[in-house]
Amino acid sequence: MKHTVSFLSLWLASIFVIFPQFTDARPQPKSIAFRNGRQKNGYHSGTKRQLSGASCAAPAAQSISAPDINPWASLSDDEAASVLKWLFGQPTLNLTATADAGEWDNTVLLVELMEPNKTDVISYLDGNGTAPSRYAHVVLDHRASVDPYYQDLLVGPLPVSNVTTRMQPLTYPYTRQTEGKIRNLDADSNTLYSEWLYKVSASILDITLDLFNGSVLGLDNDTLDVWGIDPLWQYDGVIRWDTFWSLPTTEMDSGTLLPLGLFFKSNVTGRDPSKWTLDGWLYNDIFYATTDEFRTAYYSPGFEKLPMNIDGEWAWTDQAGDIPPLDTNFPPMSVAPSGSRYFADPEQKYVKWMDFEFYISFSRDTGMHLHDIRYKGERIIYELGLQEALAHYAGNDPVQSGTAYLDTYYGFGTYAFELVKGYDCPSHATYMNTTFYTAETTHTHIDSICLFEVDSNYPIQRHSTSAYVSATKNIFFTVRTVCTVGNYDYMFSYEFHMDGSINVNVRASGYIQSAFFAKNGDYGYQIHDALSGSMHDHVLNFKIDFDILGTANTMTTSTNVPVSEVYPWSDGQTRNTMKLQRTQITNEDEGKLDWTSNGATQYIIQNLDQLNEYGNPRGYRILPSSPTIHVTIENSSNLVNAAQWATHDIFVTRQHDTEPRSAYPYNTQDVANPAINFNDFFDGESLLQEDIVVWFNLGMHHVPHTGDLPNTVFSTAHSGLQIMPLNYLPRDPSRETVNQVRIQYAGGNTSQVVEFGQQEPTCSIDVESVQPDLEKYVGDVVIRKFPYDPNNPYFETDSIE
Repeated sequence: MKHTVSFLSLWLASIFVIFPQFTDARPQPKSIAFRNGRQKNGYHSGTKRQLSGASCAAPAAQSISAPDINPWASLSDDEAASVLKWLFGQPTLNLTATADAGEWDNTVLLVELMEPNKTDVISYLDGNGTAPSRYAHVVLDHRASVDPYYQDLLVGPLPVSNVTTRMQPLTYPYTRQTEGKIRNLDADSNTLYSEWLYKVSASILDITLDLFNGSVLGLDNDTLDVWGIDPLWQYDGVIRWDTFWSLPTTEMDSGTLLPLGLFFKSNVTGRDPSKWTLDGWLYNDIFYATTDEFRTAYYSPGFEKLPMNIDGEWAWTDQAGDIPPLDTNFPPMSVAPSGSRYFADPEQKYVKWMDFEFYISFSRDTGMHLHDIRYKGERIIYELGLQEALAHYAGNDPVQSGTAYLDTYYGFGTYAFELVKGYDCPSHATYMNTTFYTAETTHTHIDSICLFEVDSNYPIQRHSTSAYVSATKNIFFTVRTVCTVGNYDYMFSYEFHMDGSINVNVRASGYIQSAFFAKNGDYGYQIHDALSGSMHDHVLNFKIDFDILGTANTMTTSTNVPVSEVYPWSDGQTRNTMKLQRTQITNEDEGKLDWTSNGATQYIIQNLDQLNEYGNPRGYRILPSSPTIHVTIENSSNLVNAAQWATHDIFVTRQHDTEPRSAYPYNTQDVANPAINFNDFFDGESLLQEDIVVWFNLGMHHVPHTGDLPNTVFSTAHSGLQIMPLNYLPRDPSRETVNQVRIQYAGGNTSQVVEFGQQEPTCSIDVESVQPDLEKYVGDVVIRKFPYDPNNPYFETDSIE
């Protein structure tokens, strides 16, 4: 717990630092007049005051108490442990502790908070009701039958009581009602390798030794790996395509850069491996129906043996190549000389910066969400957060063509590891922990959410005249987490700006999943000796539940359209010009939308009953801040109905407590009949002055090139959406900041500098002291919940099984 104590001490230290508190009093402008280069009226004359010898304040967030208990807060250790104990006491569930379970046992896969219904939360937050009852969302992995399945249960209310606590199938969030059950196609993952994939590989050991100088037999000295498509093909039984990969030769995670171009097809229907069949081999774009046919061809004259991908420095992420000039000098860094200018309640996960405030929640499947986002005291967004992420591949081979990952199956929350201070976030950031459940334990990822304020290095406003120049600093606040799902690292940033806008940003880095180069030219570039960068779409779906001045909202559009007009003043001549064309999205049948050509259309969420002083409805608009996409393959053979949220850029639906998510982490287990089919949300309901939800997609069409080796870079693989006020405020709210200046000048001389009351730093900065100690990067704190001993946590760095 050493690192946790250090984290808490930073929070405590912030309490003893004196900072300006919230106030309604506006600072008066500070007018600086110059005469003969000397200061007048106590203000400086163009030369900044020297920093004193006092050290600057600690950067941790200032302490604040949340106005309400966070209704989205994760289950406490005691709550999770009591739910588990109660579940294991239910004989009908026939549960086995995960550590003791085999593939024919039932286990508890998940215990987390069941997010409360919006109708209950709104009543509570707005002061008209009590806090919603807390329930646990439980997922069982039921494998003690020939037809294994996952089942979602609702357990509660909490705290657990033998009198009041009940369990029932969780059905209301899903469009397919089957007692909360969906089949499990991965119940035999261990058997799959030991009784099938390794045996298939052994059947051609002579070929893999000759062709790749390696083997994959499930032994410690294996030099190859074998894995394949996701999701499995679900017609004519359950079909797999797998391929061989070289194993990395170092600790570098370069395996997805090492495909070998040999594929095999299996029918793995049912749970009895003796009934599974090997249905063919593929090499160099030639299909062989049997192993004997493949072996005969392989040893025949003229068989073309292709080169293999071999691990090496080209695939490693350490420094390599000539160091750029002056690069060893320490780079510029961001500091907070007056300490933080934001507040946080780490226990309630409540944050306040300037006129914004919100709560944070965290889940295994989707990671970090923001709730009850308020601006200037008014709720503008009830919920903002990730729903699902798709990586849909294509290629001339069955593995690339058959891969369409839906990443919540693996979980974003489980892979939100500790952030690297000074790299993932500025050194002066404040950090929060996150927790998730797995295998009767709750894991705490230390410092996996960061909060920080930063200067964007361009002004939010400026203007020059012949007499003066004015400029305002563009300071904004960021909440960030990074989730490493498999080979990709996703950075999620929610940025809050002084003009009242919010920017949602996603960036991707990490290793690409590459393809073998042979005959793949129509699907990507050859980027190394035997390597192709396989094309794929990243599509990440988000939910914004808008509440603009209440829950009665309407989506409207405003489009720049070309027109030809004759005006009273145009002498009878037709003028080619443009107008605004305004429409409303009146019902859900109109609720599937795309960004228009030339960025001509703005989508606006307004409260038509709340007008500003000029008669315009107050609202917020949404527009891409960087390229966004929807999936290229809108009728995917891999996904069928499992990702209907990916087919357009934007969707708008009517809010229902029974439609909290657009996706479900086990949709890949039954792609034709998934637990949530997003298309079923659209049933013609009115969207006029209703509680509406916007679902939007971020992402990128990724065609990897040589610059993606060894890793894709955040600077180019990114996508963003802006949420911006429209007629919501009487004027630009960034005028309220004192971080601005007006400089009067004439005749080549500055006559006055107006600084509006902004304090100047009066402390010295010891750069070495603000550098993070990266040797304290420790991993997880794990508390076992069954049996439960809260006094016996332990560290575990290899946390995901």
